[in-house]
Amino acid sequence: MPRPPHTAHPELQSVLDRAAAGGRITPEEALDLYRHAPLHALGSAADAARRRRYAGTEHIATYIIERNINYTNVCVTACKFCAFYAPPKSDKGWSRDLEEILRRCAETVELGGTQIMFQGGHHPDYGVEYYEEHFSAIKAAYPQLVIHSLGASEVEHMARISKVSVEEAISRIHAAGLDSFAGAGAELLPERPRKAIAPLKESGERWLEIMETAHNLGVESTTTMLMGTGETNAERIEHLRMIRDVQDRTGGFRAFIPYTYQPQNNHLKGRTQTTVFEYLRIIAVARLFLDNVAHIQGSWLTTGKEAGQLTLHYGADDLGSVMLEENVVSSAGAKHRSNLLELIHLIRAAGRTPAQRATTYEHLAVHDDPANDPVDARVASHIASTAIEGGTAHPELRLIATT
Repeated sequence: MPRPPHTAHPELQSVLDRAAAGGRITPEEALDLYRHAPLHALGSAADAARRRRYAGTEHIATYIIERNINYTNVCVTACKFCAFYAPPKSDKGWSRDLEEILRRCAETVELGGTQIMFQGGHHPDYGVEYYEEHFSAIKAAYPQLVIHSLGASEVEHMARISKVSVEEAISRIHAAGLDSFAGAGAELLPERPRKAIAPLKESGERWLEIMETAHNLGVESTTTMLMGTGETNAERIEHLRMIRDVQDRTGGFRAFIPYTYQPQNNHLKGRTQTTVFEYLRIIAVARLFLDNVAHIQGSWLTTGKEAGQLTLHYGADDLGSVMLEENVVSSAGAKHRSNLLELIHLIRAAGRTPAQRATTYEHLAVHDDPANDPVDARVASHIASTAIEGGTAHPELRLIATT
């Protein structure tokens, strides 16, 4: 008698059961699951692993209110998947002054945001001193904002510009106000796909080495993966293995956040993309394989709200952010938008209790009674000031066009 389509082969089911119970699986087993495990069986095991990890609060799924503040689009790395950057000396290049950055921080605080992601290009003139000045000014004006920003690529770049060691660069920007690193610049860590899409960036091994240095200096981070630029299934799993190996040594990665390549306005020109099913599978395998990483975040921004909601049944415990501003993936075609009320509804409709979280994942507000849900309609994702023609649909926030 043939097996029902939703059940796994006994050998695969044995691996799923072991991972769901907290046992470690090998990269080879993870690849086998990614390629062959029935989707429902894979999701069921990942959800069991999530519920076991968060026993007592397994009914909760989190979100955060944040803002991406892009300080410049001038960049020397020319990544092929990026539609945001402008080469140095291009007439399309711009940088925001400190006054404008602080105004955007003020709006973030006004709308209940707790975190900013300070992101931009690798500007040829911006060394450690630039980031020290800006982070210290933000912290002086808005000490309640968490600066969760940058990544290993920016650290490598600023250290080279300022002619200092990576250790010194990290220590100085941390002292100036950086609280934690985002997973910026991870893209694909294995050598072949990384060279294909970001040939001017540091190697994946170097990216991880810099993050390991940061962790050892007391600066934690998240880590990401860009899916759909032509990498193989095996390279996706290798990306996870490289992360897990570093995490075994440092414990400094708070969360894993995969997102999908957006095909517009960049040199790859949409030659390859990721399906929703591939995305759900990587979320589930990540929850089973990354037994040493606490949180898995589903991305509604690049996959759509319905797919983001589904990730909560495939091992994700966090649905990302109400992103008050986002320009980078918007430039490449990500036009999914939401607002606070809708994001709360998406979580609740998935059978989970929504909770606003801090950067470090503590629950700030648990929305266990719909009658008490927040009602500020201005808290909306994403108000893109450079990527969307016409600036913004929220003129009361006075977001300016790029200059």
